Amino acid sequence: MGLQSVVPRASLSLNPSKKHTTTHTNSNRRRKEIMENSRMQSRLRAMGPGLVMSSAAVGGSHLVASTQAGALFGWQLLWLILLVNVLKYPFFRFGVQYTINENESLIHGYLRKGRSYLIGFTALNVVAAVVNTAGVLILSASLLQYFLPWNMSLTTLCWFLLGVCLTILLAGHYKLLDRLSKVIMFVLTVTTVFVVLVAWQNGPTAPADFVSPSPWQLSALAFIVAMMGWMPVPIEISAISSLWTRSKQKLTQVNLSDALFDFNVGYGVAVLLAVVFLSLGSLVQHGSNQEIALASAAFAQQLVAMYADTIGQWSRYIVAGIAFLCMFGTTLAVMDGYARTLDESFHLLRKKPKPAQSWTLNVWIVAQALLGMAIILFFQSALAPMLTFAMTLAFITTPFFAWLNFDLVRKTHISKGMNILAWIGMFYLTLFAIGYVVWWLAS
Repeated sequence: MGLQSVVPRASLSLNPSKKHTTTHTNSNRRRKEIMENSRMQSRLRAMGPGLVMSSAAVGGSHLVASTQAGALFGWQLLWLILLVNVLKYPFFRFGVQYTINENESLIHGYLRKGRSYLIGFTALNVVAAVVNTAGVLILSASLLQYFLPWNMSLTTLCWFLLGVCLTILLAGHYKLLDRLSKVIMFVLTVTTVFVVLVAWQNGPTAPADFVSPSPWQLSALAFIVAMMGWMPVPIEISAISSLWTRSKQKLTQVNLSDALFDFNVGYGVAVLLAVVFLSLGSLVQHGSNQEIALASAAFAQQLVAMYADTIGQWSRYIVAGIAFLCMFGTTLAVMDGYARTLDESFHLLRKKPKPAQSWTLNVWIVAQALLGMAIILFFQSALAPMLTFAMTLAFITTPFFAWLNFDLVRKTHISKGMNILAWIGMFYLTLFAIGYVVWWLAS
């Protein structure tokens, strides 16, 4: 009897302990969920600079270069596009790391390295800003023609788009650009993937006995170099992204983890879209009877027409809309980004403090826009070779600016894997650039 009375008492004495353990576990789970939700909210608030950079990427290098690569050579350049994106990754990432860790832009870092470095960067940016503004503007205008029920000259459409872009940028600056880029990249990614799936279901245009030309010959070297120069974006965009990150910091608190999350998402979207546009070119244009136009504006219009003929006339406005979103987002990012770098660079070179108000940035945006428009008005026939020159120059100067970014952060904490990848990237980019210059001088 006594033994029977002890057993239930012992079992009862264990229940409070078990209840306490269960309560403690539930409390830890709730705390963990709250922390995870808070971390995700923090990352979502920090989103912006990476997507703006991705928006800048999908213009010349994706819509034009990636699609042309697929149209001309099928899937043969897929691995090269992926390789270039991987090897350039550390140098764009280093720009984000430097900005957050040092609480200053890459442009300040270039000045700390030496005044001559910043002068060289600024000189390159002046050329790139004007030529790229003209290129993306005329591409956007040529695609906008598809939506108009009446004829309107490219010049008039360029003026119209210039006015729209200036209104957006001068009214909202980075805050408005940040919001628009998120919308553009979401719509662009969804619709582009949808069109690729339709094209994949329809099958390739090339006949079964079609023999694809090889890109591994000297005649294709200039095209490959130009494509790699802007894949996913020119290396100087890392400095522009640095300034966008600084602008984001004025809107919300951004730590390194959140900034790298935003960068990785934006970079990943850019790489995905590069593959998607190459797929479109390979599935729809590769092996067709129509000659591929290499001039940017002519190619953009041919792109829409050929997709409509292959996928169906119902897709004409969808494809045109995708292409226009590409170029409009790129135009906004180019006009804002290059103007920011020139504004910052000239203030640092003149050793004068930057005014609290943004009127000097407005001046640079307007000046860059008008100079780009001047090129369209007076040198429109030479715009294609000028863009090719800008893309080639971007690739040749890539090792120099890649080293600057690497050198600014390599004395701080960098993982062993990232350090190895950066050295491999430096070796590849430098060797290829030197090889191209030697070939160009000898030819």
